[in-house]
Amino acid sequence: MVNRLATVNTSRTLKVVGIILIVSFLVDILILSLPPKPTDSGWLIGLITGSVDRGIVPLVGLGMLFAGHWVDSFDDSSPSGIDLRFPALILSAILGLVFLVFFPLHLNSVKQISDRNIAQVNARAEQAENQVQAQLQQVQARLNTPEAKAQIEKQKAQIKAQFSELLKDDTKYKEALASNTVPQPQKELLKQFKADPKALDAFIDEQSNPEGLANQRLSQIRGGKEAEIEAAKQSAWKSGLRVSISSLLLSIGYIIIGWTGLKSKGATSGGAKRKATAR
Repeated sequence: MVNRLATVNTSRTLKVVGIILIVSFLVDILILSLPPKPTDSGWLIGLITGSVDRGIVPLVGLGMLFAGHWVDSFDDSSPSGIDLRFPALILSAILGLVFLVFFPLHLNSVKQISDRNIAQVNARAEQAENQVQAQLQQVQARLNTPEAKAQIEKQKAQIKAQFSELLKDDTKYKEALASNTVPQPQKELLKQFKADPKALDAFIDEQSNPEGLANQRLSQIRGGKEAEIEAAKQSAWKSGLRVSISSLLLSIGYIIIGWTGLKSKGATSGGAKRKATAR
């Protein structure tokens, strides 16, 4: 009596937990799919990723459900209740086909999102480059006068005098290198100017040349663009590979469980019918 009660309780527990796992998965997927936007690549990626990340849950549920029916086989006298194995096998086969379709669908959606992100990066970079070019033309137009040129030469002379005074005074030079308020890039420049006085003139000319400053800014924009494009490609590749492979593996698992189970069910039903006919 005790063994029979333990068998019934174990079977019921396994079946209930298995059903809850399967139903909770279906509810989650239903919620993820709302509102439906099948033509939106972002919606498809979210739905497929969420389904794949939860895809192991109904697999465990199927295992527990079949384990519950297996426990029932130890006690033929106990009522087994509703036999859910056949609909569970059908569900497994359907999920296998769904995850199989998800495999190429996710790769295509990720590619579309990646291409869109790269296009946006290129558009932002092009807009920033156009702004720099426009600003350069405005600055060149303002500086193309004798008064502006004279003012620039005066500023260059003042800057050179300030640096030269600092570099000649070893005490002030060492204090600047030891100061926490002086940024490290400026300290490196001071060391460079100290070692090569001609580098100071080159630096001043470069900083006062609007074309040089514009080229620096353009180089930064293009470098940032390349970094963003590479990051977008890497992110798309990793996401596509992880979700697609997981979807394919889940598909294989569900199809094996579903179709082999249905095939064995068919063989069992066919054998039973043949026996009944023979009688």
